[in-house]
Amino acid sequence: MSEKFTFDYQTAFSRNIGWVTEQEQQLLKGKRVAIAGMGGVGGVHLLTLSRLGVGNFNISDYDTFELGNFNRQAGASIPHLDRPKAEVLAELAKNINPEQDINIFPEGVSPDNIDAFLQDVDVYVDGLDFFALEIRQHLFAACNKKNIPVIIAAPLGMGTAVINFLPGKMSFEDYFQLEGHDSNEKLLRFLVGLSPALLQRPYLVAPEVVDFIAHKVPSTPMGCELCAGVAATEALKVLLQRGKVLSAPWGYHFDAYTNRYKTTWRPWGNKNPIQKIALAIARKVIL
Repeated sequence: MSEKFTFDYQTAFSRNIGWVTEQEQQLLKGKRVAIAGMGGVGGVHLLTLSRLGVGNFNISDYDTFELGNFNRQAGASIPHLDRPKAEVLAELAKNINPEQDINIFPEGVSPDNIDAFLQDVDVYVDGLDFFALEIRQHLFAACNKKNIPVIIAAPLGMGTAVINFLPGKMSFEDYFQLEGHDSNEKLLRFLVGLSPALLQRPYLVAPEVVDFIAHKVPSTPMGCELCAGVAATEALKVLLQRGKVLSAPWGYHFDAYTNRYKTTWRPWGNKNPIQKIALAIARKVIL
C-alpha cells in the first residue's frame, strides 16, 4: 500500500449506501461470516461479501491452485499457481479491506476444528466442493445445533440453485435424507435436493463428461459468479434481519441460459413423492 494512501472504511463502501443505510453498513462491518472452501464459489463469496463491507471472516481450504481451476475460481491465476487457496483469497480480500479480521483454517474443516471454525459466526455460506458430503454433513449439523443460519448457492450450468437452512426450521438432514445411504446415492440425493427444477439439464451438450464415480462434473464461471451474487444477497438479509428469506423446504433456481426462474417447494425434502420420482430418474440417467 502506498505510504500516501490511507484506507477509510466509510469511503471504500460508500456506494453501498442507498441499498443499505449508514447504520446497516456499520453493522456489516462488525459481522463474521464463515466460508468453508475457497474454490469455485467459496472464493468469490469471500470477495463479494468483502465488497459488501463485511468485516470478519473464518475461511478454510487445504488445497492449492492448479491450472484446471482457471475457468471458474476467483483466485486462480498464473501468479497463484501452487499457492494455498485460503492464503491467496485472504490476501485478495485484505486488498479490498485491510481492516478485515480473517481467521484462516489451512487444514480445512474437520470434526476436530468445527467448533473453532464456527466461533462467533453470524452466518455460514457453503463453499465446499460438491462431492465433500461427509464434512458437509458434520458442518451443517453443527450449524443447526448452534443456531447458525446456512446459505447454499450451487452453481448448476449457467445458473444457480439456492436453499437456506435457518434456525428452528427444517434441517439439512431432514431435507436431503442422506443418512444410511452409500456415497453415490448421497450424491444423487444432494444433487436432486439442490436442484428440484433441473433447469440446467436441457443444454448439457456433452453429458458423457459428467462422471459421478470419478467426482468430475463440468462448470462455468457464470454459474459461480451468479452464486456469489445471490448468496451475498441472502447473507445481507440474514445479517441485517430484513427482507424475506426462503428456508428449506423452499428453494429457488435461476438459470441465465434458459432465462428461467423457478421457486420450488418440497415438503419432507427427498421423501417428497415428486423427489422420489426425480431420484429414480437420476439413478438411471446419471449412474
